[in-house]
Amino acid sequence: MSHHEKYMLRVTAGPSYNMSTHQDVRVNSEEPVIISSEHIDARIHIRIKDYRGLPEGSPSTSPYFTHPSHPYDRYSIAFAFTPKRSVSGTHLVFGNDFDHPIRDRLPPLFDKAFGIVKWWIDPGLEGDVYGDEPWLYGALLSSINVLRIGDKEGKREGKEQDRESWDDGEVVVYEEGGEGEGVQIREEMGVPAASAQRQKWFLDEGRRSDFTFEAGREYACDFFNPYLDFNEFALKLGYGLPAISIVSHWDGQPLRTHSLRYVLKNKDTGTELFVIVFQLIPTEEAKKEEGVQNAEEKFEMVHGRNAKEESPGAYDDELD
Repeated sequence: MSHHEKYMLRVTAGPSYNMSTHQDVRVNSEEPVIISSEHIDARIHIRIKDYRGLPEGSPSTSPYFTHPSHPYDRYSIAFAFTPKRSVSGTHLVFGNDFDHPIRDRLPPLFDKAFGIVKWWIDPGLEGDVYGDEPWLYGALLSSINVLRIGDKEGKREGKEQDRESWDDGEVVVYEEGGEGEGVQIREEMGVPAASAQRQKWFLDEGRRSDFTFEAGREYACDFFNPYLDFNEFALKLGYGLPAISIVSHWDGQPLRTHSLRYVLKNKDTGTELFVIVFQLIPTEEAKKEEGVQNAEEKFEMVHGRNAKEESPGAYDDELD
């Protein structure tokens, strides 16, 4: 059995790091996860190509990947959100973070891979993967692949119902641009119309500071690329580099749950707005073949009845 076949994927999302606030994501379904908190209202869709994971019976793919914009992408984290307090464009970030060190668990070639990601994929990416609480964040304005600025509440009700048609299975694909007042906002600021040009334009900190994510206004985003394979937990960059498998780096260690989390965060206040967790869980077949060290207890602690006793953000299994 190959390394990645020992695991299956589970995705959850919630308003905070505390896993007791999370719900399962129906991957490749057009039914979104709905998040509502004192900070944000959000809808989240997760698509993963060749998906094999929970819930059982989940589609292995999504019509999203047949869209002309996405034939080569391996995954998508798409979300529409309405902040309840205005946030400066320089403070709203999206990325990965951890509450324990991972420096001794990073796979070989990680430095080279990170250099390529920063140079080619996201020049605005910042972080510290060798610290005690590692993080990798990019400003949402310059990092996110698609940014669509919408109307404020009360002006988008009819349009929103047309777009949110998950009940009949119609795929929701966000595209760069604006709706209603959002078109005017982009034009008045001089924000480029194309995604790549907008990302480059907002690498300038002054331009990010001039932008405000307004309370009550909806923003739709999509984060995707063809490089990260969640089914194998491997980075496939091309350029003659071999795939960098995180799973194979765990070889020889006892089977147990491993996870990676994404967060939308106000960097100024340190407040998470929503958190998405991708977990690799040992399969029943792998448990029978190799045994598993506290896997069920670990899973129950993270997801089950003991989750509420866990302190917020208390993970000790990411990339471990």
